[in-house]
Amino acid sequence: MATTVRLDLNNPVFQRQFFGLDKQERNQVLNTLRKLSELTWEQVYSVKGLRWERILTKIGPNNENLYSLRISHSFRAVAHRDGDWLCLDAVHPDHDSAYS
Repeated sequence: MATTVRLDLNNPVFQRQFFGLDKQERNQVLNTLRKLSELTWEQVYSVKGLRWERILTKIGPNNENLYSLRISHSFRAVAHRDGDWLCLDAVHPDHDSAYS
């Protein structure tokens, strides 16, 4: 049986941006995070609504691949995978800023 995705929300940049969101925006992000925590990695890769895609213009601090995923209608998140963990690195209200 495939294991579900584990979420790492400990990145200080992600936390600062997340806590800076208004209540409605935070709730939208939390709803997506709750859904992500119930998915397997295979589902994360295949759910079209998440629009999981590799960011080719950036690399993580430990040379890991960075990915963009749709976290709400207004926001994208930048994340990387570490084993079973989805490590959230940032939240971007402007979709294009997730790639620069």
